Amino acid sequence: MLENYKNFLNDFDELLKFISQNQKKYIKCNKGCSKCCQKGDYPFSQLEFTYLTEGFINLPQNTKILVQQNIRNLLLDKKESKEEIFEHQCPFLINNECCVYEYRGIICRTFGICYYDDTKGYVRLPDCVNEGLNYSQFYDKNSKTLNITDVPKINLRIDRVLNSELAKKYNLDSGEIRSMLNWLT
Repeated sequence: MLENYKNFLNDFDELLKFISQNQKKYIKCNKGCSKCCQKGDYPFSQLEFTYLTEGFINLPQNTKILVQQNIRNLLLDKKESKEEIFEHQCPFLINNECCVYEYRGIICRTFGICYYDDTKGYVRLPDCVNEGLNYSQFYDKNSKTLNITDVPKINLRIDRVLNSELAKKYNLDSGEIRSMLNWLT
């Protein structure tokens, strides 16, 4: 199954590259920007988490130790949290870089891109729009409107991606979707 998933990711990454090229005038993502990884819930399917685990196993020992410390701290913080949704920094973010970049999940691959969510009936914008980054030059905070006409018509929500025609092509069985921290407990 992981081999099918890797092949799926190759095709999915090509699709995202095409979307990003078409949206490049709105996107300000650069190497070193990690805003998307600093506060989130990070939903992962069972298949994605298995692949992420493979990436963790392949890390150098000193990086594994840092990730394990991050996970322990997050689990303690979550236990103390009163929030319904516990948003946190990704434990795989080390020195503002993803240490498992090749193995990152779909949520990570689609961060920063706006798209039309046909299940909810609205355009989903990346949170960084509020930080003056992606799409911010074309977004009116007061009216909460995006002044562009070329929003990708593909739904990039994890559940939609994992049930897409592309996923079916690779016969993916992605399993349950949970937050990353729930997989780590």
